[in-house]
Amino acid sequence: MIRVNSLAHVYDKGRRLKFPCWEIGDMEQWLLLGASGSGKSTLLNIISGLLKPSQGAVLINGTDLYNLPVRGLDRFRGRHIGIIFQRPHLIRSLDVLDNLELAAVMAGLPIDHERNRSLLADLGIGDLAKNYPDQLSQGQLQRVSVARALVNKPDLLIADEPTSSLDDENANQVIKMLTTQAKDNGAALIIATHDARVRDHLTKTYLL
Repeated sequence: MIRVNSLAHVYDKGRRLKFPCWEIGDMEQWLLLGASGSGKSTLLNIISGLLKPSQGAVLINGTDLYNLPVRGLDRFRGRHIGIIFQRPHLIRSLDVLDNLELAAVMAGLPIDHERNRSLLADLGIGDLAKNYPDQLSQGQLQRVSVARALVNKPDLLIADEPTSSLDDENANQVIKMLTTQAKDNGAALIIATHDARVRDHLTKTYLL
């Protein structure tokens, strides 16, 4: 269960954003919608534990993210939240499998080689385990990003504008991949988007 309570954030120049309360049940799938500048990325960063809000709380299964010490927050995020950014943030000097294993190491968890290879196989890139990021297409990089986000069996999977630069066919594939993988891995899902094509696939909506 994820709860967003009375959140607000004030930027250095004085701009203030307020966010309605939000409750996300186990394995629920939500769209986060809003015009450019409405605060979607800010809210995602707050829910992800990357940006401390000026006011309010984010609770994941009863744990208040911003009551944790910095190191504890980093570890909690690594174990409970999987993030898929608009651009893949993979380490270029590590192969695909090593990028997945690093996610477990950073969260202080044991490496599960069998699960990592199974995730890659489920996403259709099992044969790329020993390839490096520079050797992959954009579509393959995105699939690796999904696998890495799922490595530690997170309670919450977050995707930020995952279809913004894709054609219709690839956009549909990515949406299906995210919704299916979240369900199969027991994770709640938030997709932040302004892409109208995504709206047909998820019924729950949080609008800014």
